[in-house]
Amino acid sequence: MSWIVELFAGNGIAHAIFIYALVIALGVILGKAKLGGISLGATFVLFVGILAGHLGLGVDSSILKFVQEFGLILFIFSIGLQVGPAFFSSFKEGGLTLNGLAVLLIALNITVALAIYYAAGDVPITDLVGILSGAVTNTPGLGAAQQTLLETQGEQAHALNESMSMGYAAAYPLGVVGIILSMIVAKAIFKISVENEAKKIDDDNNQSLLQPHVVTYQVTNKLIFGKTLQRLHSIVDHNFVVSRIKKVDGEVIIPRSDTVVQENDLLLVVMSVQDEEVFDAIIGPQVPMDWAADPAPVVSRRIVVTKSEITGRKLGSMRLRKGFKLNVTRVNRAGVDLMASPNLSLQVGDRITVVGNIDDINRLAEKLGNSMRRLNEPNMFTMFLGIFLGIVVGSVPLMLPGMSVPMKLGLAGGPLVVAILLGRFGYKFKLVTYTSSSANLLLRELGICLFLASVGIAAGGDFAATVFNARGLRWVLYGFVITMVPLLIVVVLGRGKFGLNYCTLMGLVAGSTTDPPALAYANKTSGNDAPAVAYSTVYPLTMFLRVISAQLLILLLA
Repeated sequence: MSWIVELFAGNGIAHAIFIYALVIALGVILGKAKLGGISLGATFVLFVGILAGHLGLGVDSSILKFVQEFGLILFIFSIGLQVGPAFFSSFKEGGLTLNGLAVLLIALNITVALAIYYAAGDVPITDLVGILSGAVTNTPGLGAAQQTLLETQGEQAHALNESMSMGYAAAYPLGVVGIILSMIVAKAIFKISVENEAKKIDDDNNQSLLQPHVVTYQVTNKLIFGKTLQRLHSIVDHNFVVSRIKKVDGEVIIPRSDTVVQENDLLLVVMSVQDEEVFDAIIGPQVPMDWAADPAPVVSRRIVVTKSEITGRKLGSMRLRKGFKLNVTRVNRAGVDLMASPNLSLQVGDRITVVGNIDDINRLAEKLGNSMRRLNEPNMFTMFLGIFLGIVVGSVPLMLPGMSVPMKLGLAGGPLVVAILLGRFGYKFKLVTYTSSSANLLLRELGICLFLASVGIAAGGDFAATVFNARGLRWVLYGFVITMVPLLIVVVLGRGKFGLNYCTLMGLVAGSTTDPPALAYANKTSGNDAPAVAYSTVYPLTMFLRVISAQLLILLLA
């Protein structure tokens, strides 16, 4: 039976993989358990890893370090690819207010942490960065800080990193509770009715510019009789597409720019809902019409862009009306319908709704790919090229005023920056950055589980002696203060000064702390996707700043 002992207490590759598999499997299954409707998810892997380390189920330090860093890179890079396309657009319009509040929250978290550091005087800055990361439930920040310590302090960093991990683990549980508690406190302070807030969100969504609105009109206005569609576009100064025209004799045609509009023609118009009154006045009355039931040879289909050479092409440059006799009515990207603007750049994964003859649609489908099998194939070249470039960028020393050693983005910041840039601009270099949601989630969860298991196993040996005493209780208290004080200030400002909808406010809080359990609570409470929209709006900038600020605290004060 010596082989069993070797698996549990050995020092080889099989032992390391066995311990990692055991820790991650137990952590994931236990993380699904809910307490008051809240679950910790993959974060519970950290606590199982601590228990394994405490019980002496260790892993060789070189293997531990490699798996920890590689897991962090996978996690960070997959996040960057996911948020990249929306990173820069998140600063527009309402996103500017949300991101401004998120930046304020980050600044307040750091301010409160530094106030504790200087006022208490009993906690090293390395431990405090761990407490700060746990208080805002930001694992990548912890990883970035630990990696910075390794680069600047060598072997001495290992003991500091273990202590930092303990601070993170001590502050994390109340961090999750505090984030959700701030949502409950905001609801009580402002006497909010979630049902009323959800109704306001639904009303706003019905007026959204992003949602194409489809209406059938009968042409009765004499002023546009005999006018071409090109002329109609100059008369109606709004973005719209005439998808199909049914003539008086019953013929259904795909209109072109030189198609002439006649009396009593039926026009299927795709536009923004706000412009409906304009078209009512210029074209004529709305009429009920089931175009799908019409026996005409014109049909509507969705085509998926799966050929990489289409990436970056402007929709207008495809010449779909002249070359394929087709009309494009809308483009669906990541679940959101967009108006079919000629200047819209196509990306792999876009779903284009076209109207026309089935043979012409099939020809276009062949040109664009339309292969779900191809779409589901992982783009390994882009991924590992991005990781390679991320490590290069992360290794470049940046000398900033006041620092004794140069700053580096490291193995956390470098891949994050490169992944965001690839996700946003990769198509310009003909790089396919599309990754299916399931593939991205798999990479992200695998990476974070490997990282958390490594951190837990490394810190487990001294965890009980360090945390379960007066010092550990102070860590828990410090973490709770770092969590609650800034959150209460931001939720009061967000609701009281800026009048944010409560559903959006909950998403802001969850996204500003990069906390999935809080997002799950917000989604369940609101019953709509408003929290997820706000979460994704602030998440990219928040993640970037959390990672960079953790590194800066180490470089400036450690």
